[in-house]
Amino acid sequence: MIQIVAAAMMAVLVAGCAVTSVSYSGEGYAPIPGSITYGGQPRTKLTKAPIGSSFPHTFTDQTGREVEEIYVIQPDRTLLIVQRHYRPFLAWSRR
Repeated sequence: MIQIVAAAMMAVLVAGCAVTSVSYSGEGYAPIPGSITYGGQPRTKLTKAPIGSSFPHTFTDQTGREVEEIYVIQPDRTLLIVQRHYRPFLAWSRR
């Protein structure tokens, strides 16, 4: 009996890990100064990158904080900001 329950639980866990694509249905984050899409989409299209792929972009905002954004390439080749992280400001780490 315990083996059957364990096997069922394992099957549920493995099925949950089998996600192969992620869909973002929202509009994403609004661009801020320093974002790749601030002021509009880039003029060049990312033609070689697969649709749905993501990449990071790190920059310093106007207040001096380090920001990391994650972009996803949409089917129309525009970029969507799906995550934004502000790194903590550590005065002794700056030179």
